[in-house]
Amino acid sequence: MSKKGDQRREAIVAAAARLFWECGFSATSIADIARDADVPQGNMFYYFRTKADLALAVADVFVDETRALITEAEAASIDPRGRIRFLLQRLAQSNRSRVVNGCPINAAVRDFRRTAPEASARAGQSFELLVSFIARELQKTGPRPSIAMARARAVVIEWQGGIALAHAFNDMTVLAESLRRAEQSLQIGS
Repeated sequence: MSKKGDQRREAIVAAAARLFWECGFSATSIADIARDADVPQGNMFYYFRTKADLALAVADVFVDETRALITEAEAASIDPRGRIRFLLQRLAQSNRSRVVNGCPINAAVRDFRRTAPEASARAGQSFELLVSFIARELQKTGPRPSIAMARARAVVIEWQGGIALAHAFNDMTVLAESLRRAEQSLQIGS
């Protein structure tokens, strides 16, 4: 694909990700995405044959961004606790948008499941990556693998629950408190 083609494809995926998050997968049409991406609707088929293919491309972006965040956290500190702390701080940077629209990954997992199950599973891999990273880092501090995994899942559950409640209440304080509790539960604070 040409450079212009790559740019158009990226614009389409970015538009789809935003619209799926803000409006929902079912409520977003290919025409909406084409308009938002400034691509003629007739050209959409050239880039994505189906809406499910587009959903999979959006899920791939989530996984790629999660991997990049984990790589950043791994480089941030030699201390496992510092790496987890960095990860939680980076997650907190998106609090405002999560309060407004909820979690885009969670929405994708839920919304894609019925008509684009492969994309739903792929989006869910973002959560698997986060849980695995946190568990791996926790194991380095002493807990058995099963304990580290349970604690890692609890952190992601706390974060996702905080997003859901903050979104429902339209209150960023709820999410900030949730991330603080997650950090405290791991005893990784400064």
